[in-house]
Amino acid sequence: MGQIKITIDGVVCEAEKNDTILKVARKNGIYIPTLCYLSKCEPIASCRLCVIEAENHDGLLLGCQTKVVDGLVVNTNSQRLAEERKKIMQLYCVNHPLECGVCDKSGECELQNKTLEFGVTAQKFMAKEQNREIKNWGVIQYDPSLCILCEKCVHTCNEIIGDDAIEIKVGGYKSQIGPKNSETLDCTLCGECIAVCPVGALVSTGFKYASNAWELKRVPSACAHCSSACGLYYEFKHTKTEAIGEKIYRVTNDFEFSSLCNAGRFGFDYDNTASKDQKAFEKAITALKSASYIKFNSFITNEEALILQKIKEKTGIKLVNKDAYEYKKFIEAYSSIGGKSLYSGNLDDIRNSDGIIVLGSMISAENPAVRYAVNSASKRKNAKVVYMHPIEDPLLATNVNKFVKYEPKSEEGVMAILASLFGGEGLDGESKIFFEDLDIGYVSSESSFDESEQEEIAKLFLRAKNKTLILGQDLYSHPRAENIAKLAALFEKASGFKVVIIPSQTNTLGVSMICDIDKEGEGFSVGYNEEGDFILTSFGSKQRDNALDMPALNQQEGTFVSIDKRVVPLNAAIEFKGYELNDLANAIGINKEFTIDYTKELPVSKGFKSISFDDLPNKFLNDGTEDRGYILDTKDTETSTSIEDVAELEEMNGGVVYAGSTVNGFSEATSICKQLAYEPDALYVGKGAMEKYALEENETVTIKLGSQSAKYKVAHDGKISSDIVIAASFEPNNPMFETLRDGYAFKRIEIIKG
Repeated sequence: MGQIKITIDGVVCEAEKNDTILKVARKNGIYIPTLCYLSKCEPIASCRLCVIEAENHDGLLLGCQTKVVDGLVVNTNSQRLAEERKKIMQLYCVNHPLECGVCDKSGECELQNKTLEFGVTAQKFMAKEQNREIKNWGVIQYDPSLCILCEKCVHTCNEIIGDDAIEIKVGGYKSQIGPKNSETLDCTLCGECIAVCPVGALVSTGFKYASNAWELKRVPSACAHCSSACGLYYEFKHTKTEAIGEKIYRVTNDFEFSSLCNAGRFGFDYDNTASKDQKAFEKAITALKSASYIKFNSFITNEEALILQKIKEKTGIKLVNKDAYEYKKFIEAYSSIGGKSLYSGNLDDIRNSDGIIVLGSMISAENPAVRYAVNSASKRKNAKVVYMHPIEDPLLATNVNKFVKYEPKSEEGVMAILASLFGGEGLDGESKIFFEDLDIGYVSSESSFDESEQEEIAKLFLRAKNKTLILGQDLYSHPRAENIAKLAALFEKASGFKVVIIPSQTNTLGVSMICDIDKEGEGFSVGYNEEGDFILTSFGSKQRDNALDMPALNQQEGTFVSIDKRVVPLNAAIEFKGYELNDLANAIGINKEFTIDYTKELPVSKGFKSISFDDLPNKFLNDGTEDRGYILDTKDTETSTSIEDVAELEEMNGGVVYAGSTVNGFSEATSICKQLAYEPDALYVGKGAMEKYALEENETVTIKLGSQSAKYKVAHDGKISSDIVIAASFEPNNPMFETLRDGYAFKRIEIIKG
């Protein structure tokens, strides 16, 4: 803590330089009312409820804006303040519709609470009511007659999310919220505006009139869609008056401190319905005993990963997980140079950066929380952002100072240039020799990362002190992935950047640490949410004879390892009445009563802690500190100095497809959620590709990849200029599903019209 001391309501409080009175009060558990304040945003100062009295100041001060000074004496509770706050609430209640009985916000409405708190029982102000039309914006509905113009939604959309899609349409008493620079709402529909709205002005169309807030049960958990594993609450209740079954009605979050993307907020209805099918269970046991390998992905818990590892140790079966295998090899190569088991950065490091480089990732689709962190750094820290990828990311356009469009497959050369640019030649030994021998001119030419761009980047970072390099999933499947990882570690050593290596699926980091993963398998296979000769599936067995239903991730207890290297708990919202992986393990002699009995047995040697599931915290503290689970311990690793020369670049001429995630489309789970706008057969095409192939919106084309082909509907994205087309890489019904996922993300294709 700093040396500044102030007194609030007789309590001596320590404070940091630039802290506000409100922030210090909240840290010390002292209540100051607000309606417009959000801890994660800059002070808005529109509601005026946070007024306080200070010694030697005649007027009232705003607690949210006023910075502390040593010796300041503050009073937050007096008759004068109570009268002022009551007048403010009376003004807020002028012509506010009295429809609390049917309003979706009733029972959790801040206006309702403050009206009661300050005793507003009568209204002495009046104003002529205006005609205010309700607006429907997809999953979001806006009722301007309920809006109090607090501006929380506007600031969150701009400062945190980065969509900057809404603004105050100024018109005096007619003022309201509306789309910015557009007739319709043009955004990622994350719904964070719904979360922060203190009244019922912004609501979810899917939740409207579905339930009263007080009828819902609430369970804290972690989002299962990407590796940020954001904290959330599943809110559910019975679906019929006879209480037959339960249903998730909505997802909420601790919006003061955290945010959710569209998939996190609206992608919750992927639970699996099943009963105990004894015949299918016996078939599964037989399959498990006779299989030579289990094929699975990283959309599983740490506990399930440990069960799979124990099955391998007991039976000798192979574990095949392409995602975790590639990520594990990448991290091991990175650690062999850096000497640490984990990468150095996290989301907070990104938020606090004044210099950021993104390489090998369309982060808006791969991990929205990383995009939000980059946006926060850009808006609050004036961070210089360099985005490097063959395809521009339109959602980062307002944040990016320099876009480098390198050639597909040239990432190794680009990483080598960056390491050289930021001090590689100052390293010792073999590393120094590598950079002295590096032909910058040749590599620059081959990768289309020219020397003028390099000079521009160097100038951008001249004054940057807190710098972060963000690496994405395109790199892990690259033919030269391990050398790229080593070059990233050299870059970190030479430059002082922190490094974040984004785990590509929800629990990629956890699985890669727990499981001894094999590259491939042969013979009879069991697939866990993957194709196999026998399938364990969370998405419905679909009456197949070779399948057993398993619980979805919103029906399980367990843990994930997030991008922040934090082990976070998830809880079951919906009961699963079928069999679980733990039942299969018990059947072959690996005995635990519950899956979460494995939580305290996660490998301590890899950085986990021997803590029982029920002892894991799952909350934010009053000052915004995240108290969810625990942070992994970083271990020392053996080091090497072996770096290979940059390989000759393989050209990718002709048609090229990028097999990656689409915005809010991370997995098979998101593809089945009703409120997510997912088109499984869509080929996303920018302006360059539309012209190159003479395509038209919504026309059907055939994509030929090697000996395989599949039909797609053209979806034009006018914000992308690239001539590379984008196809989702997780749609299992697509005949090219496995081919798209296999290997490097950019692939040569032929596009056939008609």
